[in-house]
Amino acid sequence: MSESNLNDHKEYRVLQAMKITLTSVVKDTATPPDLKHPLTEDTVENIRQCLMLISAREQELMAEFGLESTLRPRFTDEPSKVTAISIDKIGGRKPKDK
Repeated sequence: MSESNLNDHKEYRVLQAMKITLTSVVKDTATPPDLKHPLTEDTVENIRQCLMLISAREQELMAEFGLESTLRPRFTDEPSKVTAISIDKIGGRKPKDK
């Protein structure tokens, strides 16, 4: 089955919505290191556990649909496998000298 079929799967869409909501809560409540976080440690740990369960179930669904996840976490300073080339550097064919 294709990835589009997986996106039509209601459970997968629910998992995606839950993941987006939980990560938005984490981002919206983020505080500088010197301030006390508004969420309790138990709540933060519960969010972590939920996100791990969501990821595990997403992987199971992908396996059921015969898909392999190409998404991998990476550090911002990690070299990218994608190389961007400026359009300005792309030149046309140079005429041959006769």
